[in-house]
Amino acid sequence: MGIIAWIIIGLLAGAIAKVLMPGKDAGGVIVTMLIGIVGGLLGGWLGKVILGVDSIDGFFDLSTWIAAIVGSLILLLLYRVVTGNRHA
Repeated sequence: MGIIAWIIIGLLAGAIAKVLMPGKDAGGVIVTMLIGIVGGLLGGWLGKVILGVDSIDGFFDLSTWIAAIVGSLILLLLYRVVTGNRHA
């Protein structure tokens, strides 16, 4: 996948993660996109290590989106733990 596809997946996966895990976050669109992009990579890596599957196959594959959303949820949780209530 190209960089534009990763940015789109990152933006959408980060937004979905924020919807699934509501709360106050200081991060705007850029932080959401970064959480989503890195979350997608994290989710793909975890899928490969834990389940032994290549979970990042293509833009329209369901496994790509699931990996990106799960990875984004993990990173959003870590982001909230690290930043604490400084932004609340």
